[in-house]
Amino acid sequence: MTEQGYKTAFERLSLLKLEKRREITERIKTAREFGDLSENAEYDAAKNEQAMLEGEILELENIIKFAQIIKEDINKEKVSLGCKVQVYDEEFDENIEYEIVGSTEADPKNNRISNESPFGKGLIGKRVGETAVISAPQGDIKLKILNIR
Repeated sequence: MTEQGYKTAFERLSLLKLEKRREITERIKTAREFGDLSENAEYDAAKNEQAMLEGEILELENIIKFAQIIKEDINKEKVSLGCKVQVYDEEFDENIEYEIVGSTEADPKNNRISNESPFGKGLIGKRVGETAVISAPQGDIKLKILNIR
């Protein structure tokens, strides 16, 4: 996991524990005041949200507990976890930059791809000038490595 990803997870965990828990507890308290809990939709919704919140808290605690932070001195000789890699996509005739991150930080919409994904696995270990061939359902994707930073 990158240092930024660790920091983001830690901040999210703090927000959930300190603010969201308090908000949901207040909602449950308010909903209880409406009377019969067996027919109280607000109470049920707040309890469901509380369960989802506690699940997310547990997940973040485990991520933080077992996180391995990658060092900032990234090897720029070849694509590795934590680096940004600029590639040329032959099929679409365009340059794209991807950041290789751990699976918990992946955000494909923002070109942050997991080192465990087919794209990530295909790029890992490649050097500038080499072409990564990634198997996809629609056919092979060829990405030429232009720059690693």
